[in-house]
Amino acid sequence: MHTATILLGSNIHPEENITKATKLLLKECNLLKSSRIWETEAIDIDGPDFLNSAILIETPLTENELRCQVLRKIETELGRIRTGDKYADRTIDLDIIIFDGKVIDQDLWQRSFIASPVSDLFPDLLHPGDNKTLLQVSNELQSSAFARIHQQTN
Repeated sequence: MHTATILLGSNIHPEENITKATKLLLKECNLLKSSRIWETEAIDIDGPDFLNSAILIETPLTENELRCQVLRKIETELGRIRTGDKYADRTIDLDIIIFDGKVIDQDLWQRSFIASPVSDLFPDLLHPGDNKTLLQVSNELQSSAFARIHQQTN
C-alpha cells in the first residue's frame, strides 16, 4: 500500500465540490487523516476566493495510476475544464503533494494555499534547504498572503 497527500481546491461552489470530490476519492482509497478547510485569495485572477483542504489517503495504486485513473476522472466528473491558466477558476483541482513520504510538488514550500492545509497533516515536515518545519513555512507564507481557516456551517 502507498500513502498520498492530496490537495483539493475549488472556487466554483467550493464547499459542494470539495465534499463531492472527497466522497468520490474515498470510494477508491482509505482516508487516514484530513486537514481543516482553508480559504485563500485567487492568484493572478479576479475570481472568487478558493477553498483548499488536504487529505492523507492509503491506496494500492502507484502515483501515476492514482493521478490518471482516479484524480483526473473525479475532476472530469465534477466539470473541471483545463486551460493554460494554472490559476483559473475551477470546480475542483486534485493534486498529489506528497507520495510515500516524498514531496512531489515543490510549491508546497512556496504557496500558502498548499502549505497551510498540508501543515495541518504534517506540521513537523522539514524543508530540505533551511530545516524550517512546514508549520513555520506556512505561518510565514500566511503573514505575506491572505489565508484563513474557513469555518463550514451546516
